[in-house]
Amino acid sequence: MPITPLMPVYPRCGVRPVRGEGVYLFGEEGEKYLDFASGIAVNCLGHGHPKLVEAIARQAATLMHVSNLYGSPQGEKFAQRLVDTSFADTVFFTNSGAEAVECAIKTARRYHFANGNPQRHTLITFNNAFHGRTIGTISATNQPKMRDGFEPLLPGFKYAPFNDLAAALALVDDNTAGFLVETIQGEGGVTAGSDEFIQGLRKACDDHGLLLILDEVQCGYGRTGKMWAYEHCGITPDIMSVAKGIGGGFPLGACLATEEAAKGMIAGTHGSTYGGNPLAMAAGEAVLDVITEPGFLDHVAAMGERLRSALEQLIPSHDTVFDSVRGGGLMTGIKLKDDAVAREFVAHARDNHGLLTVAAGENVVRILPPLVIDESHVAEFVERLSDAARTYVPVIAE
Repeated sequence: MPITPLMPVYPRCGVRPVRGEGVYLFGEEGEKYLDFASGIAVNCLGHGHPKLVEAIARQAATLMHVSNLYGSPQGEKFAQRLVDTSFADTVFFTNSGAEAVECAIKTARRYHFANGNPQRHTLITFNNAFHGRTIGTISATNQPKMRDGFEPLLPGFKYAPFNDLAAALALVDDNTAGFLVETIQGEGGVTAGSDEFIQGLRKACDDHGLLLILDEVQCGYGRTGKMWAYEHCGITPDIMSVAKGIGGGFPLGACLATEEAAKGMIAGTHGSTYGGNPLAMAAGEAVLDVITEPGFLDHVAAMGERLRSALEQLIPSHDTVFDSVRGGGLMTGIKLKDDAVAREFVAHARDNHGLLTVAAGENVVRILPPLVIDESHVAEFVERLSDAARTYVPVIAE
């Protein structure tokens, strides 16, 4: 068979969406799906949100791209708004989460270079992490499925078990630049960093002159019911990568940093052709307008509690399939029993019950609905999920 026009790096399923409306997707033949995947936590306002659609259309007709050789009134305004909602003093805009993490890695290394300590270049990262698919970001994970066949990878990373503070601290030496960690691991299994773990990393950075880099590409931007997941831990990072929900479906990411952490990022040290273009900034502003409306995050938190409660009540009725609920807000995971397989179950729910979810590590089904869902959508989700569990039969390997 000849290679397909789209490089076959994705095992694409039979769902072929052509239209979205709110929390639903529609296929070529009119099939209707309840979308609790949200483009893997991207479509935070659902599909076709009027404010986002109008902002993109208006900006597209005005000015889409000019490059970063010129001043950016649009970027300056949006960056200030992100600074005002976070720990950060400065922002670099990217096109993706992987690029935001790359910028965070460079910012950390450059910080120590600017301080006269270029030997402090190694970042301690964590098992089962997912930071992106570039050579730099796959070097920052120890997952063979991300790394195999792409060696030699980049040096400058060490790996510790997630949520094991003692193991992480044992790796600190004279070459350590800091820690790179997802506040809540997404692809790795919807596992939250404990308060003790995240706070311990923060203290170690303060004690040893290191930098704490949080990857909130998936867990940030309102998904947990707070603007940033780190707020649940009572700390602030030095650098943070953000993407997915920030553009509501438009390709957009950002690297946020304190003034001190960004001291080495002077003119000529980093760049992006498309990053922060006027069209992306219009999309980002529209999303932020909605997320910062009074009561919006309270609604996300309430829907998260409603979803979790409904799932916990559902588990006893399907205890041969479901084990437990994890995560928080509208970043929720269901761990399956050993006899069930997350990818199989996700496919079964999708193909037979019109329910879209996402598989994750540790045999977990990720539930990542748009942040605009209401109680009727939660009820519909639980009903479809229950039907899927009732009809699911694990594939028995020969």
